[in-house]
Amino acid sequence: MRIIAEHPWIFISIFLFLALLLICCLIRAIKGPTIADRVVAVNMMGTIVMVIIAMLAVYMNESYLLDICLIYAMISFLAVVVLTKIYSGVYLEKIANERKEDRS
Repeated sequence: MRIIAEHPWIFISIFLFLALLLICCLIRAIKGPTIADRVVAVNMMGTIVMVIIAMLAVYMNESYLLDICLIYAMISFLAVVVLTKIYSGVYLEKIANERKEDRS
């Protein structure tokens, strides 16, 4: 904890860098040319938020934030699995429709 007391600017600069990465991922999630890019960007945003929460736990010396980080990790994982399942369903439906049009 000595490093936090002596050099708080290190944590602040890392937080700012992670915030910049989070904004870049948000832009990719909105503008992504494909749905796969959007899913990866959402997954990356979840990972960055988990890192920010873990760093806040160290910076503020609060252990309950680590519990919140673990819960957020589980929710983020489930969200990515659901988004992937939806994406694969839409993709398979698109292929089935193209095959029907080809047969007609």
